[in-house]
Amino acid sequence: MAYRILCVEDNPEIGKLLSEQLAAAGHACDWVTDGEAALTALWSDASGPCYDLVMLDLMLPRMDGLEVCRRLRRRDSLTPVLMVTAKAAIRDVVVGLEIGADDYVTKPFHLPILLARVQALLRRGHQRVGADDGIVGAPPLVRGPLVIDTDQHRVHLDGEPLQLTGKEFALLALFARHPGHSFTRGELLDRVWGEEFDGYDHTVNTHINRLRNKIEADPARPRIIETVWGVGYRFAAEAETPSATGAGRA
Repeated sequence: MAYRILCVEDNPEIGKLLSEQLAAAGHACDWVTDGEAALTALWSDASGPCYDLVMLDLMLPRMDGLEVCRRLRRRDSLTPVLMVTAKAAIRDVVVGLEIGADDYVTKPFHLPILLARVQALLRRGHQRVGADDGIVGAPPLVRGPLVIDTDQHRVHLDGEPLQLTGKEFALLALFARHPGHSFTRGELLDRVWGEEFDGYDHTVNTHINRLRNKIEADPARPRIIETVWGVGYRFAAEAETPSATGAGRA
């Protein structure tokens, strides 16, 4: 299946290489060289983003990749973002993941590995969340103040809609499907990111923290997604899941 990919890369040699290789793999690839051009390309269609994946360098002229990702996520929580960056420090990777990127590769990269990451993100981006968990087509999951509609990819907290990224939604749906079950970070990486992902376990922590900030009355004292020390995380048993309003949520 052919997909539309936006490559944002200011290095002409790398940009040309990626465009050619993605085209050779059967995809339609547009290549832009700065952050402002990326945003223009992303929103050239008034109906919404017109790409299936964004490959995004962090060090860009006019507007850096992190800001591009922030602005993209304000309007679109689902389009996969693959960071391609020369910055290998974990703090830079964590910042990118915190603002909504889905995966990353660092320069210099091995082309087959990068293309495999692209294919993995494209596959997951076009699968229904939870399809392998038996919840597609099921009624909405109701867990305390949360209503999770896996068909419509929507979440409401105390009746108010929440804006979640694709990974945040996938984590929440998985947890809610198995209240009380403890998942290790490795299990969450396999179930949500896929077995192809070989990044840091810290990725899970980062996404859990972002999700808690959106659903917990007090993220510093989580009562919905609990930490199981020495193991990982679990969704509170249904009888114990508090109402966000009752817990003092504004």
